[in-house]
Amino acid sequence: MAAAARLASRARPLSRPNPGVGCLLVKDTIVVGRGWTQPGGRPHAEAAAIAQAGVAARGATAYVTLEPCAHQSPRGPACSKVLSEAGIARVVVGAKDPDPRTAGAGITHLRSAGVTVEMLASTAATDSLSGYLTRTALARPHVTLKLAISLDGCIALANGESQWITGEAARAHVHSQRARADAILVGGGSWRSDAPRLDVRLSGLEHCIPERWVLTSKAADGARNIAAPADIAQMDGVQYLYVEGGAQTAASFLAADLVDRIELYRAPIIIGGGKPAIADLGLTDLAAAHGRWQHTERRQLGSDSFDAYRRTR
Repeated sequence: MAAAARLASRARPLSRPNPGVGCLLVKDTIVVGRGWTQPGGRPHAEAAAIAQAGVAARGATAYVTLEPCAHQSPRGPACSKVLSEAGIARVVVGAKDPDPRTAGAGITHLRSAGVTVEMLASTAATDSLSGYLTRTALARPHVTLKLAISLDGCIALANGESQWITGEAARAHVHSQRARADAILVGGGSWRSDAPRLDVRLSGLEHCIPERWVLTSKAADGARNIAAPADIAQMDGVQYLYVEGGAQTAASFLAADLVDRIELYRAPIIIGGGKPAIADLGLTDLAAAHGRWQHTERRQLGSDSFDAYRRTR
């Protein structure tokens, strides 16, 4: 299932508005088919994997990150029907689909067709679907807050100079994360002072162009704007929002409890007296700060370190 979830990451964000789903077909311990949701949402992962496997799909086990859909669409058949008609013997599902058009009906169809169905509680699967699941459950995008800081928690010198805190490898990693987002947001101050491009500058990924948003009450030339963090609910079709700063913007999203993931890049430098990464949150009880974040990932990027944290809810 973890391998299927890695396949699903290839769909993000081009499968929008459909969720990015991954599917692996395994027969006699051999992977015979791989698929992920294609750009624009079709074909679905299951159909792509079956097309690759051909006749080898008969009798295979399908590992699917999301419950196969149960509804017929003008753009294609229901995946639960595609799987059963291909002769799939067993389907292992990583997450149930909250879409009321499926919501258990996909599993019911498969079982009624004689297919064995197993649910596997998979963090890898749900993580790969975080944007879709957050949008469905909370009617807003999944929010990642990116911070690039010195060892003493600064994002710039006292005079505002911030290029560059981190090194080339870390900056390239940021661009790869931008490529996975539907939209990028910065604060009005950062927009006006830095004029950020908010694009993807990696070879082969230049076509991944996230929407540009600014947190400001004023119109932003070249970007769309929202006046408050809660307004992210108005971002139609956006499943993954990447928030890049600055300190006031980071604080406002954290204070509103709208951050689902923190991605922290830390450079081995000390600034001293610089600008802090996060402005005052108004916290008055230290105990309230504990138990909110779970460490999920760590890697070294040149001389810089990268850590990711998931909001526990």
